Formats: sequence, structure tokens, C-alpha cells
Amino acid sequence: MLKLLGDKPLGARDAAAVERVLMSDPVAMCMVAARFETHGINPRLLGGELWTAHDPSTSLCFSGANLIPLIGSADDLDYFSDRAVAAPRACSSIVGRADLVLPMWQQIEPVWGPAREVRPVQPLLVLSGSPAVPSDPAVRLVTLDDLDAYMPAAIDMFIGEVGVDPTAGDGGRSYRRRLASLISAQRVFARFDGPDVVFKAEIGSLSRRVGQIQGVWVSPDRRGEGLGLGGTAAVAEAVAAHGRLPSLYVNSFNETARAVYDRIGFTEVGTFATVLVD
Repeated sequence: MLKLLGDKPLGARDAAAVERVLMSDPVAMCMVAARFETHGINPRLLGGELWTAHDPSTSLCFSGANLIPLIGSADDLDYFSDRAVAAPRACSSIVGRADLVLPMWQQIEPVWGPAREVRPVQPLLVLSGSPAVPSDPAVRLVTLDDLDAYMPAAIDMFIGEVGVDPTAGDGGRSYRRRLASLISAQRVFARFDGPDVVFKAEIGSLSRRVGQIQGVWVSPDRRGEGLGLGGTAAVAEAVAAHGRLPSLYVNSFNETARAVYDRIGFTEVGTFATVLVD
């Protein structure tokens, strides 16, 4: 165990170095870059701490609702792992580049216990030009008036993707607030069939350079109709219209989704991994 007493999150003096790191790989680091660009480096506003083992230019990790290693050597990853287990666990997952996440999990697992699920290969994709398929003109921005209709689809997607019910514990109040915030920011899209959502997706993270699409879902009784293909193309077009590069990551075993993204024109630029912890 490395000496951790006295460790503090990074501060204003480190902001320039952190920004350079986040700009060095804007697709892989979009989740943290979006927070940093909006809120700066203050942990209370950022929603987590930024850690370094020695120098933020070469060693950087975000610790919040997700634990996200950004850059570092094997020794740095050991340091981040030691620091993570030195305090009560605050995150629900470890996510990021697979070459950083998986070595960290090897160090952390003996303390945190078995993972609920490890997804070791998640291709990280970008769409560099226009979609290769027509976008669905029926996909539109979701409004706050749609929230009640949108919630069941969002909950179904979350349970299918993460394996837990986002409404457990507080009856869904916090998840509803999260969705309302995304809707207010005009980052939630859906196709409605009457009152029912048949396709949905969200821009989960939006930095100055990248928009990361998440939560792509098609109603189970409408799958196979091409709704995911045209719907995702429409969301990617919306991201690009705001001057950002559309990006997403997908589980390697989800062959249907991978085929859809390939037809749209997404190409692989890296590999993520996610460890879901209880």
C-alpha cells in the first residue's frame, strides 16, 4: 500500500495540465472533459476528484460516480487502485480505456469483491462524416412534457444495460431529475408512436469536441424494423450539427448493435472496458 495520508484532489494550479491531457484524446476522455469544461477543477462542482500520482501531465484519474483512469503508467495505476480502496467506495463502475481499467480492477478486486459484471471489450466508435444511411425524420428532441411517457423506456433500457433498477431506493426521484436535466439541455431524443416511445437515445456527455451517445434503445416489440438504424443516425446528425464528433461505445457481444453502427458509418478508434461493481 502506497502512502496515501495527506493526498488531496488537484486544484487550480493544475488546471492547465489537466486540460492538455483531456485534449490529447478527446474521444476517450469525453466524459471527464465535458465536466471539466463546464465546472472547472473544483471537486464539489466537478462531481468528483481528479487524482495524480505525481504529475497530472502524465498521471490522471477521475473519481466520482464512476472511477475513470485517464492516463498513467503501471505504477500510477497501482497508486490509483490503492487510493480507491483506502476510502469507502463511492463509484458504481470503473470505466475507460481497457488497457487502464482492467489492470486497475486486478488490484482492486481483492478488496471490493467480485464484480457484478466485467465487460472487457467495448469498441469505442466515432462517426467522422455524414451517416451512410438516411436518418429518421420522426426522431425529435424530448421535452419536459414528454418526461412521464419517456420514463418507462429509459428505465427499461437502464435495467437491460446496467442490470439494476434506477428507481430503486428513492422511487426514481434522482433518476427522474437526471433525465429532466438532460432534457432541459436538449440532449434527449426519441421517436414516439402515439403516446409510446419506440426509439430513444441520449447525449450522455457533451464536450467542446465530442458528443457521446448513450442509452440507445428500441422497444422490444418494434425491433427488426430499422428504428435503431435511422434513429441513431438522426442523433449522430444532431451531434454533428452542433460541431461535435459523434461517438459511442458498445459491448463487443452486442452483434446487432455493432452491425447497426457499422452500417451508419461509425469506425473503431479504441477499446473501452467497464467493470460494474455492487
